[in-house]
Amino acid sequence: MTRFFRLFLAALRGSETNFTSGSINRAIFLLSVPMILEMVMESLFAVVDVFFVARIGTEAIATVGLTESVLTIVYSIAIGLSTAASALVSRRIGEGNPREAGTTVGQVILVSLTMAVLLGVPGVLLAENILQLMGGNAQLVANGSGFTRMIFASAPAIILLHTLSGSLRGAGEASLAMRSLWIANGVNIVLCPVFIFGFGPVPAMGVMGSAVATTTGRSLGVLYQLYALTRTGSSVQVRKADLSPDTGIIRNLLSVAAGGTGQFLIGSASWVFLTRLVSTFGSEVVAGYTIAIRILVFTILPSWGLANAAATLVGQNLGAGQPDRAETSVWRAAFCNMVFLLLVGIGFYLGAHEVVGLFDHDPRVVAVAVECLRVFCVGYVAFAYGMVVSQALNGAGDTRTPTLINIVCFWLVEIPLAYVLAERMQWGPSGVFWAVAFSETLLAVLAILVFRRGRWKLIQV
Repeated sequence: MTRFFRLFLAALRGSETNFTSGSINRAIFLLSVPMILEMVMESLFAVVDVFFVARIGTEAIATVGLTESVLTIVYSIAIGLSTAASALVSRRIGEGNPREAGTTVGQVILVSLTMAVLLGVPGVLLAENILQLMGGNAQLVANGSGFTRMIFASAPAIILLHTLSGSLRGAGEASLAMRSLWIANGVNIVLCPVFIFGFGPVPAMGVMGSAVATTTGRSLGVLYQLYALTRTGSSVQVRKADLSPDTGIIRNLLSVAAGGTGQFLIGSASWVFLTRLVSTFGSEVVAGYTIAIRILVFTILPSWGLANAAATLVGQNLGAGQPDRAETSVWRAAFCNMVFLLLVGIGFYLGAHEVVGLFDHDPRVVAVAVECLRVFCVGYVAFAYGMVVSQALNGAGDTRTPTLINIVCFWLVEIPLAYVLAERMQWGPSGVFWAVAFSETLLAVLAILVFRRGRWKLIQV
């Protein structure tokens, strides 16, 4: 027990950043602990937001759900760039070239800010149109457009928080990435009820208060990341000269990011369609669906911690010329993830009513959320392997293959299947839920088959 405690403290401190030698189990533990804790706080952020917003009313929940279904496009860009940043930085660290890694992070910052402007400005200007397009009624659009506008205005903070975290994880500085997310989400958790309901001199802002709290927290998290990446003595240091455009690195970054971004854009587009399909059944169904998704995120995001650990190990070990060690790391991380999600899935399936009841008491909303959550739990084991193996391919720089798998599973299978089950076969919202579970299972099977072929070991970035 004493040894475990010491290892746990070492993981929190981030005492090791290079994982190309020594025990693989130790490497997975040291990387995954801070990454899991990072994602736990991120998942708490999602749950806390909907917890407080639910106190305002069903319309407020629907506003958040409709906005975030479109905002996933911004998240897709952020996560895609983060994937590329992690792959490139981890490869440079594995090669023993921290100076080039610092230059790469500088280019990540430039590209992130450019994309934030391109995506954020249209969202601010077209907030009402976005809510209308997603099926919101006139009252929802009138009351929720301010929330949507504020969230899109925070695009620089959203994207940088993801991409700089990816850079830190690639450098093996998972503990610093963890701290930045804890700052961002800790601030949000404290400020959310203050701004939503009002406290002392702070007026009650309603659902708009959620957007203000979220933006404040994310901005502070980004400031901490920038401090960590520019301070003297850090494993990857960004200097002023690194912020000058380097076309070679930017081209390489965008090449890898294109596949990563494409994966999440494909997934995001499918979620937008599914949310639009669910909205045809009424605001109560959208609210129940939104609550179930947030609860799902609460468990899936920590699992992404293990997946991100696998990606870092793949990148660093390929950079060090050790592909077999990289492969072994992935299988071990996937097995750990499977055990975790299997236990969580059983717990959520049995206690779905109690968990959903913490967020809403409307019988219709609760019924939809419980059914959605239970159907998703059926696919948890597949989720576990699918996310780790796909992220491992991304960590190797092979973002093209997961993109093609996503196209097949989400656009060619999930969307048509959801429509047929929900509308043609008249399953209603249940058809959407089962289409998601089936598609995610198919994705896991395809990803494993591709990974076993081993072509990812030859990718150069």
